Amino acid sequence: MKTLKSISLSLLIVAGALAGASGQPSPTNINPALLYYQAFLMAPEPLPQAEWDYLSSKEGRTRKLPDRFASIVAGYDNQFKMVRLAAHSAVLCDWGADESAGPGMLLPQLARAKAVVVAARLRVVWELQHGRQTDARDDLLASLTLARNLPRDGTMISVLVQIAMEAIACNIVAENFGQFSPETLKELADGLEALPARGTVASAITAGAGRSSDWVLHKVLELRKEYPGDDTKVMAGVRELFASMEGAEEGQTNQARLSLREQVLKAAGGTSDGLINLLQVRKQFYQRFAVVAALPYAEYESRVKQFKAEIDVELEKSPNPLVSLDLPAWDRSREKEFKGQVFVAMVRAAVEYKLHGEPGLQSVTDPCGQGPFAFRRFVFKGVDRGFELKSAFDAGGFKQVLIFVEKEGPPFLVDGPHAGQARSKP
Repeated sequence: MKTLKSISLSLLIVAGALAGASGQPSPTNINPALLYYQAFLMAPEPLPQAEWDYLSSKEGRTRKLPDRFASIVAGYDNQFKMVRLAAHSAVLCDWGADESAGPGMLLPQLARAKAVVVAARLRVVWELQHGRQTDARDDLLASLTLARNLPRDGTMISVLVQIAMEAIACNIVAENFGQFSPETLKELADGLEALPARGTVASAITAGAGRSSDWVLHKVLELRKEYPGDDTKVMAGVRELFASMEGAEEGQTNQARLSLREQVLKAAGGTSDGLINLLQVRKQFYQRFAVVAALPYAEYESRVKQFKAEIDVELEKSPNPLVSLDLPAWDRSREKEFKGQVFVAMVRAAVEYKLHGEPGLQSVTDPCGQGPFAFRRFVFKGVDRGFELKSAFDAGGFKQVLIFVEKEGPPFLVDGPHAGQARSKP
């Protein structure tokens, strides 16, 4: 097998098209999920802890990677060939998730997908150090295409993993910014524009309106059919159903899960009719909040406060623990989504600045601001190392920033509340 360049630059940039020895172009009608699952099977053995320790050390971040990493990086070659091929596919990514399992639906692809972009961090560093600009570009964009394909299952957790993967990819670009050629940066920017549409919190909430509430409702109706006229047995079955679902809430104590279950049953008045009403109200709440969640930042900030006030009044009149549980989690998810949008826009702005100077910087709008990102040169220990972009978006009590490293030297954090401070070992 050998790798051939696609005639179409946009497809080349997004996927790094592969072709067989026959010279025939790679197929574009294969379900990407099938190719991704094959890629996951091709992942090499986990990197030894000693190597991770080296990569996170000051020496590992300031010196060229030793020759021993050649075999480590090459160990991912087959996996990334499949990830690039999947990015080239023109059909919908169908992960084959079993929605009939409800809250117990398994999503084994998520952790493995995130591992791909973690591996891309190592590969990109190696590739840039060895003049392989095209490979660095293609690994990054193929990883981002995988991230964008995750939410095709319609779940909120997949949207959040997508956001996390995008953040990692943006960090990779920022940390290695000075090593990309202007041509590669332009191709990265074009590739970002050509990526599949991002899965959104709003779309996940809309999908969840049917998946979650309808699944439980269906189970309750099945119990009523099994025990006609005997609501005591129906509710006993409901308790067993809830108990079987409780293990899915990561981080919750047994007491917290028991408390939530009892709160729901109490709000339902201990009857299946009451529980059905709670579920129907919850579904309506999903649909209402999905509209708010789809709003851009400026409108969302004001509307969500009004929405929360409205819901508080409604819950005071008619308590519904299911709704009380959902809103804070969705609000946090939307905050993560805004941060992800900001990071991707910062990468685009950084590229435009590199290619076109101040006019390029001004051409990209902060998704959470009224204009372009705030810009300043970044000096670390008396040396100009690059530049910082700052968003108007405030999350966790600080404005979001991303520092683009143009000159090599001692490592520092490029984002987060401690951005610009010396990096310690993770």
